[in-house]
Amino acid sequence: MPDKLGILAAAGPLPGRLVEACRQAGRDFVVVAYRGMTDPALVEGGQVPHFWTRLGAAGRWIDELKRQGVHTLCPAGNIRRPSLFELMPDFKAVRILTRIGFSSLGDDALLTALRRVLQEEGFRLVALHEVIDDFLARPGLLTSTAPDEIAQADIAKAREIAREIGRLDIGQGAVVQHGYVLAVEAAEGTDAMLRRCGPLARPGPGGVLVKAKKPQQDIRLDPPTIGVTTVELAAAAGLRGIVVEAGGAMIIDAEAVRQAADRHGLFVLCLAEGE
Repeated sequence: MPDKLGILAAAGPLPGRLVEACRQAGRDFVVVAYRGMTDPALVEGGQVPHFWTRLGAAGRWIDELKRQGVHTLCPAGNIRRPSLFELMPDFKAVRILTRIGFSSLGDDALLTALRRVLQEEGFRLVALHEVIDDFLARPGLLTSTAPDEIAQADIAKAREIAREIGRLDIGQGAVVQHGYVLAVEAAEGTDAMLRRCGPLARPGPGGVLVKAKKPQQDIRLDPPTIGVTTVELAAAAGLRGIVVEAGGAMIIDAEAVRQAADRHGLFVLCLAEGE
């Protein structure tokens, strides 16, 4: 039987899916719920073992995990870099921030520093797909619709842009239509980026969304993720396809994503790095 799992529950639906997977597998777990980040509905009713804390109170929640006998951690959801005021770091959190300097930290750098400290504290970090193996994007076309030559050119440009903004630790996604960059993802996240794409679209075939992990990113920490909501927002924005990196992105409910994309006539394509 796997050991007790500590779920570092950030924003979005992924922590709930991880809780469900642990229950189905009969695995013991505890949710670390972060104020201002974790959805309170996840732990309402007292049926989910958890404790509330601040992200900046690293000393408290690390000590509590040790007290509960947790040795393996799985981050789940979107961890937004808080302001220093929001973080209110304790001594252990200050150790994390001083690794690089808070003012220069992007989301990925903050998560990397956090990973180092957790490993130094004796924890083993596992990726979401190591617990829910069918979430990892596999190479190939997921849908009945495939990209044409125009879409393929947009994909190539969007992948280049996504890699570059990833290298700069800005975001994970870009939208391109007919070679024109409609949007790049930054602090607002993918959903908000897609919502502002619609009014920017040009006449003709729609654009494409590419999501890719940052070149320096550890996919155990905030991997690029798409789901049915991504498909619905892409369709509402007039896009005609979504591309993610095979082996470096997560697809929540791939079958539901396929059905939603086919219903809207969108393609969903998983490309290996360098392909």
